[in-house]
Amino acid sequence: MRPSTEFSSQVRLQVMRQVIETGRVPRSEETALALGRTPAEVGAAHRLLAEAHVFVLEPGTSELRMAPPFSAIPTPFEVQVGERKWWGNCIWDAMGIGAALHAEARISSRCPDCGHAISITVNGPTVSGDSGVVHFAVPAAQWWDDIIYT
Repeated sequence: MRPSTEFSSQVRLQVMRQVIETGRVPRSEETALALGRTPAEVGAAHRLLAEAHVFVLEPGTSELRMAPPFSAIPTPFEVQVGERKWWGNCIWDAMGIGAALHAEARISSRCPDCGHAISITVNGPTVSGDSGVVHFAVPAAQWWDDIIYT
């Protein structure tokens, strides 16, 4: 049975609440418990949201890999807001975490070319810290062809 749009929205909001509260993307069972539903129902909502490019699933499962701007797995983009930490899926998502939380975010990463440590701070529209160049290896129109690689 296909989940309702209303239930899918509840799942999305609960996932985001859990990410913000715990610092990690929840498993289906955790979201199901919080909403009083079954993991199968949450998995179906995850799939519906993934079809709409809201979430990204671990290949071959209904578990979340990405709940943008948050990553369920460690990435090269560590984001710290106060004493809390998250992983961004890419530099844009890492910058988006601070925006989503309406807070100053410190992003730590490394240059993928030379390995030099990079540290930037995002506070509203202001970006400060190390300078660099962002390179898009895949044109934006093709990002969703393989969003995990992109």
